[in-house]
Amino acid sequence: MNPSAAAGDPRAIVEITKDKNGIDQVVLRNPRGASVQVSLHGGQVLSWKTDRGEELLFTSSKAIFKPPAAVRGGIPICFPQFGNRGSLEQHGFARNKIWVIDDNPPPLHPNDSGGKAYTDLLLKSSEEDLKAWPHRFEFRLRVSLSADGYLTMISRIRNINCKPFSFSIAYHTYFAVSDISEVRVEGLETLDYLDNLCQKERFTEQGDALTFESEVDRIYLSSSDVIGVFDHEKKRTFVIRKEGLPDVVVWNPWERKSKSLIDFGDEEYKQMLCVDGAAIEKPITLKPGEEWTGRLELSVVPTL
Repeated sequence: MNPSAAAGDPRAIVEITKDKNGIDQVVLRNPRGASVQVSLHGGQVLSWKTDRGEELLFTSSKAIFKPPAAVRGGIPICFPQFGNRGSLEQHGFARNKIWVIDDNPPPLHPNDSGGKAYTDLLLKSSEEDLKAWPHRFEFRLRVSLSADGYLTMISRIRNINCKPFSFSIAYHTYFAVSDISEVRVEGLETLDYLDNLCQKERFTEQGDALTFESEVDRIYLSSSDVIGVFDHEKKRTFVIRKEGLPDVVVWNPWERKSKSLIDFGDEEYKQMLCVDGAAIEKPITLKPGEEWTGRLELSVVPTL
């Protein structure tokens, strides 16, 4: 079995390691020294570092690294639902399951060659999952790190059921920021959003950019495919590019909510912001044999 691969440049490295619980992790390194760490617990990206070793993703100092709980930080995958609904657990089960290395990954797209380190993971419905969500599926996830340090996640979800099913999905990305009060998000202006702090009431964004002075928990609808997260203090911008993911979740728990989360430090809301590529408002429906593809690309650029 070829557990993972490096495309194009032989200096792109893929390593398999184990965490303290014995769960496999895949470490991707590009020729310049940037890195990405992916856990098979949840198919979750836990770390994304620049070639200078600077961590770009937030992980709580109180995060629990023991299954079945998802780790508070990095990029958990919320599937087959986002939020709480029906008999499924909060944000679905994919982020709590042990994924496997995909023995039969889809072929590389030409854009995915040339200096990219990547790995392919697979999650299939278990008998336990089918009790809570009676739909058979295959979820293939490719995580890649480009020569420029871009982190790309491509999801392919196939219906191997004999009847249609619908799902929602979100890449719940915890960005590391210097000070939440110095952060703004651009690309959401004039969009409608559902406010989870107001029973999902629908509002329209009035500002030119979203800034933060209190708890925010919103789902912006039908956004453009490029969103910018500006960190003034660090003079850098996270650029989020997405395909097949029309919605954007923006979340910061602020002070009061932070104190109610057992796996989150009381003051850590100041150093993080979740901005997710997602498909939530209009769930994706797959007929038998159909496959959906969603793509998220994250990069960071200096802000002048």
